[in-house]
Amino acid sequence: MKKGNGLAVILIVVGILLLFGKLGHLFGYLISLVIPILIIGLGVMAWQRGKRIVGGVLAVIGALMLLGKLSVVIFWIAVIGLIVFGLSMIGRNNRAGRL
Repeated sequence: MKKGNGLAVILIVVGILLLFGKLGHLFGYLISLVIPILIIGLGVMAWQRGKRIVGGVLAVIGALMLLGKLSVVIFWIAVIGLIVFGLSMIGRNNRAGRL
């Protein structure tokens, strides 16, 4: 493979992944998680090769895309954490009142 073909292969793979993203709900969701991870990976590769600005920009864009996709998961983790923290506070107050 020639030196300039690497970008072409990456573009083809991203295009195929975007196309697969339109196929079905579960498969589409999984692909929509893979694309931001690939963008973050490209950013890390650019960062390691000395292109710090390009790598940083790609990594931030990928992270923001991934954050948007995982917002539901982050929400549920925060909700469960608040409930557990509240219950532990009630438990502490009940034990302190008995002493």
